[in-house]
Amino acid sequence: MSVVIPDDILQATGMSVAELTQEIAVLLFQKEKLSIGQASRLAGMSRLQFQHLLASRQIPLHYDVADFEADLQTLREMGRLWL
Repeated sequence: MSVVIPDDILQATGMSVAELTQEIAVLLFQKEKLSIGQASRLAGMSRLQFQHLLASRQIPLHYDVADFEADLQTLREMGRLWL
């Protein structure tokens, strides 16, 4: 699916397409509508770059027990953690 933003609206923001896309990604992450992985992909950034962007704006990461357990499982599957 594509979203079309009229040129006059984009020009009114004074932003580039990339900047506007990043702002949308940050907003959706803040509202917990997107995970950090989804938001970083939407923003066209690596996850680490997106985390730096969030940190520069003092936006906390959403990281709960389920996220921690998923990370542990990923590490186990990669053979890097033996718990």
